Amino acid sequence: MKFVKTEALKVGMRLARPIYNRDGVLLYERDSKLTSQGIQSIRNFSLIGLFILEPAEPVPPMTEEDIAFERYQTMAVFAVKEELAMILQTKKAPKIQVIASNVIRNYGNLGHKINFIQNLRSKEDFIYKHSVNVAILCAMIARKLNAKPEEQLETVLAALVHDIGKLAVSDGLLEKEELTEQEKVILQAAETKGHEVVEQVFSANPNIKRICTQSQKVLSDFREGVYSGTKLVKGAKILMVAEMFDSMTAMSITGVPESEVAAIRLLTERKDAFDEKVVTALIRSINLLRPGLTVELNTGEKGIVITANDEDILYPVVLSFSDNQVLDLSDRNTYGDLEIKDIMKTLDNRHVMDVEFLRENGYGYMIKEPEYVEPLLEEEEEYVPGMDL
Repeated sequence: MKFVKTEALKVGMRLARPIYNRDGVLLYERDSKLTSQGIQSIRNFSLIGLFILEPAEPVPPMTEEDIAFERYQTMAVFAVKEELAMILQTKKAPKIQVIASNVIRNYGNLGHKINFIQNLRSKEDFIYKHSVNVAILCAMIARKLNAKPEEQLETVLAALVHDIGKLAVSDGLLEKEELTEQEKVILQAAETKGHEVVEQVFSANPNIKRICTQSQKVLSDFREGVYSGTKLVKGAKILMVAEMFDSMTAMSITGVPESEVAAIRLLTERKDAFDEKVVTALIRSINLLRPGLTVELNTGEKGIVITANDEDILYPVVLSFSDNQVLDLSDRNTYGDLEIKDIMKTLDNRHVMDVEFLRENGYGYMIKEPEYVEPLLEEEEEYVPGMDL
């Protein structure tokens, strides 16, 4: 699976992810082949790009929970978009508490990890989708940290509105990969203005603005290569980690998304900027190097993860492609500096493991098999988009 910019889409490419409308109604199923009409619809919808299957790649499995997660993302985005518009127009937020409570109800009280699936983003909605994803991550992280209910709610509220100032910035500026000093000042001023709006809307709870301003300040310093050492409230520490993870792993206007492994490695290594306990809470909230993922080791060797390592996610049990040897990377005495370099998202990415084969051949590793939901369309069906995106 790979991310392909809209301008590079070609007839015959197959979708790796489904596409929903604002009501959560399925428009385009996984494994649908793009037609010229479909590509035009996608361009009309201003999507930045799509996740596309490699020519010989099987359809990635999805569980009922995965499907529900993608539908929820889509519906929540439209609710957030309408609410942020209301806030900018009236300086009131009649539904923001309901939206935040809904995020917490769905993802802030889970007793298990989820597959955090990145959604399709357009130039018009990437701020809203970023805000929804960051809010979901904040809800899960706060739960793992045993935050008080009011702390969790404050953090989720802050996540939903933290980027409201960017809505006043021109698309051209947000699309630039590198900003001039003057453009940085313009963006900073817009974010400051947005935080002033947050202060007005949440005048009864100044902690929400505090979370937004503190996290924005430290992240801005971090991206400039400095760290101020500012003492942060818990919500700001959570928001920083959630925002950085989503920013790195989501499709963006300016570049190709990085892998979850790359994001976690950065968050883990930069303890000067990102709180270690918060990063650990993130790792315990989402599935990262889960069974079935194809990975590349730092030696260049490739393999498939057969057992995750909940204690140290970067050192799972891997089955080598070259010699079918099982490598338990957590055994540092045996494997020394051998480690995961990155997740492979190319032709060689295998999505389905033959668990019975692994058991019968004496490997003996316990592998949990989720109940996958098959694609709705038969492989031989010719897909013709019937709805305009």
